Amino acid sequence: MKQKAEMIKKECMSLHTDDPYEILLHLMNLPFINMHGPEHHILDGAALLTALYHHGLEFNLEEALDEMIQRGSMMPGAICGKWGVCGSVSSIGAAMSILHETGPLSSHPYYKDHMNYTSKALCHLSIIGGPRCCKRNAFLSMNIAVEFMKEHWNIHLPQHTIQCDFSLRNQQCLKSKCPFHRKLKVAFICVHNSCRSQIAEALGKHMASDYFDFYSAGTETKPQINQDAVRLIKNHYGIDMNTTQYSKLLNELPELDLVITMGCNVLCPTLPCKYREDWGLEDPTGQSDEEFMKVIHQIEENINRLIEQFS
Repeated sequence: MKQKAEMIKKECMSLHTDDPYEILLHLMNLPFINMHGPEHHILDGAALLTALYHHGLEFNLEEALDEMIQRGSMMPGAICGKWGVCGSVSSIGAAMSILHETGPLSSHPYYKDHMNYTSKALCHLSIIGGPRCCKRNAFLSMNIAVEFMKEHWNIHLPQHTIQCDFSLRNQQCLKSKCPFHRKLKVAFICVHNSCRSQIAEALGKHMASDYFDFYSAGTETKPQINQDAVRLIKNHYGIDMNTTQYSKLLNELPELDLVITMGCNVLCPTLPCKYREDWGLEDPTGQSDEEFMKVIHQIEENINRLIEQFS
């Protein structure tokens, strides 16, 4: 923990921005920072101190970070569940205390302000509930801090609408119940984007649009979607792919979280993503309706598995 704390300090000292969210995300994405853990008791307050320093407040940043390390290290792990006090809120409260040099005998208004902030932040966290998420708690704690400082101290730090990208790393993610959750972007890929990938896009949107944003594309295109696929999907699911979908190339896709290749040896090296798998499906083009439906049902089963796995 001591080594991690010094590395957090070193990173903070190298940054030159007053954007607390930019600093938070930079620190959170460092390879030695876990999804959850007591390092956030240092990290969150350190991010705020760094932002305030570059916003123009006059204090010794290195000394403040050293003090943040000392105080953050005193907080035990799992403090949220075992003590009823979020370590992220406490970390930012400690950063405020370091900034204003308050202590247990302080009588100036900042003593009350810090408690006012922590009570507001904890109230917001209590509404969401558990299980814990150190990223969610950090974003929410920082949001409340930035609003609080603007209202009470006339400090206007940059504000953003945060969309969390850590969902795939958090097995206890609350998904849509989290205020920072965004739907995962999933792309189904095959050569011509005319049959299997189009079926998967249509069924995905039909079955799981609350959890994912679905797309499909190919390394080449065809003038129209396979008409047998269109007919069967319309007959069995009431979806008219001719009116809602069309054949697309890979470069038309947005930044993706999951890439699913359909089983046609498409490697898609130009599609970076957080997760990739191949479904190994036979192309039913030119075959009987029975063979088509076997593939369609397999795609439906695979989408149900995606829902179970990621939502």
